[in-house]
Amino acid sequence: MARPTIAYREALAREMTALLDWSEIVLRLGVATLAGGAIGLNRDLHGKPIGLRTLGLVSLATAVIVLLSNQSADPLKISDATSRVIQGILTGIGFLGAGVIFRADDHFRIHGLTSAACTWLTACVGILCGAGQWRIVAIALAMTFAVLIAGGRIERWLHRALGGKAASPEKTASAVPPTDRSAT
Repeated sequence: MARPTIAYREALAREMTALLDWSEIVLRLGVATLAGGAIGLNRDLHGKPIGLRTLGLVSLATAVIVLLSNQSADPLKISDATSRVIQGILTGIGFLGAGVIFRADDHFRIHGLTSAACTWLTACVGILCGAGQWRIVAIALAMTFAVLIAGGRIERWLHRALGGKAASPEKTASAVPPTDRSAT
């Protein structure tokens, strides 16, 4: 049997060092889970139908898929296959968000838009963790919590200061009139 050439052995060594080690995998998946869980905890503390476990798992799952498709240790290198996986995640996560928005127990009123946006954002944070983009993760989380914690108060203050109208029940209700709901 022929012996591998030096060039082949060097290429194999470069490929082996490009793969992620255990500590990097644990770091990426752990931060994704904690970041998603923190966003979910905010939603849970506000009595929303989505919480720590759901968003922690969304973020973990997206990080796992990105790690699987992007086995490079270089966080600046995103392959075409990884790009397609990310596109699929961001498209598919919309279905989970849609389930958070429409709830039949509130007479088909639209609720949960912020929780749906948090679901999509959590998927993005998971993607970033899977890709090892720590600076973007840190800034995104800081901005997320700034919006979630202070955004409602700022929105109400601006609403009063600028003379905005209160949301009427007709605007927040579904377009289907109450008498026609049995037909749908």
